Amino acid sequence: MRFFSDPFKSLFACLILIVLCMASSSWIQTSGGKVAVSKVMLPTQNGQNLAATLFKPLTATVENPAPFIAVVPGFQRSREALSNIAIELSRRGFVVVSIDPYGQGSSSSSMSTRSATYEGYGMFALIDYVFLTNNLNYVDKNRIAATGHSAGGNAAIRGAAYFGREAKELGVPSKLHSVYVSGYVLTLRKSVLRDVKSNIGVSYALYDEGAFRNKLKSGDMRYAPEALRLVNSGVPSSNSKVTEVELGKFYGDVLSRNARVIHNEPLLHPFQPYNGLATENQISYFEKVLSHNSTITPDNQIWQWKELFGLISLITSLIMLIPLGKVMLRTSFFHEIVQTVPPSSPPLLGRAKILFWALFALSAMIACTSFIPMVELSKQLFVDASTRKQTWFFPQRMNNPVMLWALFNGCIGFLIFFLHYKFFGKYNGSKPDAWGVIISRTVGLKTILLGLLIFSFYYLLLFLIDYFFLVDYRFWFMGVRVFQPSIIVLLIMYAPVFFVFFLMSSLRTNTAMRIQGQSEWFSMFLSGIGNSLGLILIIIIQYTYFAATGEVYWTTNWLYINLLFGVVPMMFALPYFNRYFFNMTGRIYLGPVVTCLVFIMILSTNTVSYIPI
Repeated sequence: MRFFSDPFKSLFACLILIVLCMASSSWIQTSGGKVAVSKVMLPTQNGQNLAATLFKPLTATVENPAPFIAVVPGFQRSREALSNIAIELSRRGFVVVSIDPYGQGSSSSSMSTRSATYEGYGMFALIDYVFLTNNLNYVDKNRIAATGHSAGGNAAIRGAAYFGREAKELGVPSKLHSVYVSGYVLTLRKSVLRDVKSNIGVSYALYDEGAFRNKLKSGDMRYAPEALRLVNSGVPSSNSKVTEVELGKFYGDVLSRNARVIHNEPLLHPFQPYNGLATENQISYFEKVLSHNSTITPDNQIWQWKELFGLISLITSLIMLIPLGKVMLRTSFFHEIVQTVPPSSPPLLGRAKILFWALFALSAMIACTSFIPMVELSKQLFVDASTRKQTWFFPQRMNNPVMLWALFNGCIGFLIFFLHYKFFGKYNGSKPDAWGVIISRTVGLKTILLGLLIFSFYYLLLFLIDYFFLVDYRFWFMGVRVFQPSIIVLLIMYAPVFFVFFLMSSLRTNTAMRIQGQSEWFSMFLSGIGNSLGLILIIIIQYTYFAATGEVYWTTNWLYINLLFGVVPMMFALPYFNRYFFNMTGRIYLGPVVTCLVFIMILSTNTVSYIPI
């Protein structure tokens, strides 16, 4: 590409664009300077700690205290993932704190294996602190609320029950004035609702993939027993019970703190937090129940601009790896890594073409059919992580099956590659000298060192961005976030296993997928499809079956399928980087070293980790 012809100019352009986008994201996050944003760390029970971001509107003062809302992300999410709702609420004058749930982001793990249920992912401790401390004198302690999505929604309703029981024992109003539950209705049971002394709003996606767990196995909330229980829990016993929920209608009385409202947006579960209508419904709810009327209408939303700038910076930061590598390779120390790019593989003709597509399809089918077995195997091999117990032995419950899948498919890929060469390739023009695999010890060590330097520069820039702007590279739930020192230990643990797949991908991309007479763009695109097709097929099967039957194909492991929405883009992009670094060095190694370090760190910082406190 012409863009990379002058690596110094390309690198400078990437840096300028990233800084401009991050500055713009920061400006939106602070509502144009009208909201002070800062990071806080709260010590909690059992030596645990809760990391959070505070959004304090300048209008919130001791003379004019504002309502307070805790924002709780769901399973596999950090505080940045729900920054959109924090932005919209804070720009309307609410004081907002968005937390990293225990075991996720920068918060410590928890002693409890059911942290969302018994600790609200740390939200219970936060509410207690806000209510009891004199430090937050700009908060109206009579108007404290909480909201959460998915498991964060469970934390919100459990918090309403927890503080409701406390309130009944003390004979005082609950510390939690109101809660909003997004994407979770499983705990709308009588045993939970009977203790609630708070207003409750619920938003559930009509096409929620987890709806198979509901009583009617449907996301339709009009007749759902869970929704009816919630609405009737706020209706006086003397009144007739509601038999059909009118969506968007307030039942009960806000002042008596028994108000109930249910929304049922036509969305999928993972995309519900990133929808204008769902956000509008939540804003309207809090303005009504907390008696806080801002001058900004609920449909006036700016968070989408932050997502756009985050997406641009995310893509640009990854593109930056290419000119960064080129600049470093021009130094005298690393220039030894560079050699002439080997010739491409012979054109596909006759039997070679048939075999190519047959192996392409076989690899995709193996990748597709092996994922769920690797999920089940991970539960047997990594028992502590799978049962939410603290451990240093591969503590990332959701990454473990992806790691096993990568190892298995990496080994299968090498096996297919060498069997193809032994029985067909070497008799039809394939030559090992053209694979770019021959490397000396010195050049190999320099390649690893260069990969580490590129990785270090990438994250050093991110640390600076986070320090000055308090934002990261992010689009929806896909993001590159800063990491704690303990994550380095996890990188050392996970990266060598993942590297098998990354190296196989580079070998395949730069040999079998680099064919004479084939355009470079098509070659890389085909490599991207080949690298991710197996996982794409899993998503297609899951949602095609869901569309046809109303229930997902894989029910027990449906959360692991949702995980693939963040993994597939990485798998698709991987061959592009492997090809660019191959063209820069003439060998297959630098690409997988760089991408394995960067991509596995991205995975490790965006997943739950049951690391001991």
